[in-house]
Amino acid sequence: MNARNCRKCGKLFNYVSGPPICMACREALEAKFQEVKEYIRERGHVTIAEVAEACDVSQNQIQAWLRDERLELSEDSGIELECEKCGKPIKSGRFCEKCKNSMANQLSHSIEKPQAPKQESKPKKDPRDNPKMRFLG
Repeated sequence: MNARNCRKCGKLFNYVSGPPICMACREALEAKFQEVKEYIRERGHVTIAEVAEACDVSQNQIQAWLRDERLELSEDSGIELECEKCGKPIKSGRFCEKCKNSMANQLSHSIEKPQAPKQESKPKKDPRDNPKMRFLG
């Protein structure tokens, strides 16, 4: 059992994966996310600061949701996220499409692909060396 203390409330819980928070805090965070999503849907173009203040959530948490690709910035948003590899402006996530593709290609080339076993070529036998009986003309 991997027991940890919740990063938000301090309660001891059985950690499985993801952020080190208990199920109660995880559910509360998900409810906050749904509230933020609904707020943005109703009002359209809003800033991170407006959403944070209206929904009582930290700006860091909203940026984390943007990095996790749960939220996306609009085309005309004044806010910019930058690709962590090349610095190009992006709408959500951590990397731009070009860098994602580049990293995926590098990864696929670094993994050794299984090769078919080589078959040893047997020397061809001379038909005259055949020990079987045959008829002569």
